[in-house]
Amino acid sequence: MSLDSMLTMLNTWLWQEKYWLPPGIRWQDTEMDNEEGRFPLPRDLLIALPLAFAFIILRYVFDRIIAIPLSKCLGVKDQIRIQAPPIPKLDAFYKHISREPSQSQVVSLGRQCGLSQRKIQTWFRHRRNQDRPSNTKKFCEASWRFVFYLVAFIAGLCSLIDTPWFWDQSECWRGYPKQPVANAHYWYYMLELSFYLSLLLSVSVDVKRKDFKEQVVHHIATIFLICFSYCANYVRVGTLVMLVHDSSDFLLESAKMLHYAVMTRICDSLFVIFAVVFLVTRLVVFPCRIVHTTMVVSMEFFEPFFGYYFFNVLLLVLQALHIFWAYLILRMVYKFVFKGVVERDVRSDEESEGDEQEEEPEGERNSAERKETINSKRTSLANNCVLNNLTNQRNLNSRLHEIK
Repeated sequence: MSLDSMLTMLNTWLWQEKYWLPPGIRWQDTEMDNEEGRFPLPRDLLIALPLAFAFIILRYVFDRIIAIPLSKCLGVKDQIRIQAPPIPKLDAFYKHISREPSQSQVVSLGRQCGLSQRKIQTWFRHRRNQDRPSNTKKFCEASWRFVFYLVAFIAGLCSLIDTPWFWDQSECWRGYPKQPVANAHYWYYMLELSFYLSLLLSVSVDVKRKDFKEQVVHHIATIFLICFSYCANYVRVGTLVMLVHDSSDFLLESAKMLHYAVMTRICDSLFVIFAVVFLVTRLVVFPCRIVHTTMVVSMEFFEPFFGYYFFNVLLLVLQALHIFWAYLILRMVYKFVFKGVVERDVRSDEESEGDEQEEEPEGERNSAERKETINSKRTSLANNCVLNNLTNQRNLNSRLHEIK
């Protein structure tokens, strides 16, 4: 069987009407005249790839022209870290075998390099600290996401506020699947898809957190969900889902920026606002409006089919994650308000800083190392901001992920 015939068979199987359309509806029934508007077609998604590269270039320019100067104006400070001396054997081991050698490996490396175990351990600690992202880099990443989420939320709200389905969610299904897509909603979809695709393409150079693998899976799942909802013409309800999640994303990213600038009081206030918006949108608006209309109201307009079940299962998984993260937020708020203690982030977004908190015996620490320890303790005090308990919504959307 030739490659062309295999691709033809795959294409025929993938686009079977029973997967994408309600019973009794054929692809011919979705055709529209130019006057009626645009019907979502898979080929429309191809524009997302060049847009994703454009986002990457724009982000590079944004960091240098806006984010870095802004971080300096806000007083974002980076730790002074001791540079590990160049030792070829240790460098090779660090890059190709392990960043944290076992005790037996430390002994072996000490013999090869003629160094004590303590010096080997110190070298690896300093080398790991060299690779940790600076506060400036984390600030730039947060500010870039803040700008995008804020612009996306405002643009999405402006494009949806005059639509009938923004106020009455049953309108998401009236006339489905033959529903034209306005240009504003098309670009809303394409820009959201392109943004997440750009995050996936740049994940290797972004701040690597303890949930690196989960973030990759999250970005892939988000891209897949956006593509599926577009091809199935769930654009109306899809725009509402994206708007709900964008409404709290920019609040958290702005609070993270202030966290890195050690503006604790404003940071804490933004966290409270974020918590309220998150709880209202994810535990009230999302289940009572969006999930209800996709599971219950939609059945008044068409019979269930594969796309109906698939889409609703994804929304229910998303809602389960909303409940989980809401529980963590409420627990942190309770301890902060009633007990006066700030709980460390139980999620995996915060970079592990254990190495930076290590201390060596006084006799083996030089003046530069003392300075590094003082910086570490200052950072530890600064991290008592409430935001440290909830530093990254991409997990929040990440394990969830909001269907965007």
